[in-house]
Amino acid sequence: MAKCEACGNDYDKSFEVVMQGKTHTFDSFECAIFALAPACTRCGVRIVGHGLEKDGQMFCCNHCAEHMGIEELRDRA
Repeated sequence: MAKCEACGNDYDKSFEVVMQGKTHTFDSFECAIFALAPACTRCGVRIVGHGLEKDGQMFCCNHCAEHMGIEELRDRA
């Protein structure tokens, strides 16, 4: 069994995720998202999909980007 690095649970069905050359161990996708997914610059929600990015800032949606003064990003054309 391997211990989840996010919650500490020792679980027989844990899994590993390799990100930027580093291996992480989790017991659930929820913990993996909590630990690895980027957070929206404005609202802090974890970005599970593609998200939007401008000048190193990540956003969960165009609405949040616009609130930060970024007008050229779009969720869809």
